[in-house]
Amino acid sequence: MAILRPTEIRDMTPAEREAELEDLETELLNEKAVKAAGGQPENPGRIKELRRTIARIKTIQNERED
Repeated sequence: MAILRPTEIRDMTPAEREAELEDLETELLNEKAVKAAGGQPENPGRIKELRRTIARIKTIQNERED
């Protein structure tokens, strides 16, 4: 999955944001599992990218709730 920019996230519907958030959290969990098992992740920088994108989505969701 590509890293999403804030403008792309804001253009999504709330349902699309929820689905994307779920997918990213699952992917992050898988990457962390590989790392915890002692394996070498395919792309070590991907974990940081996933965490940042998840944070962006959650931040924009909180903006919309106010």
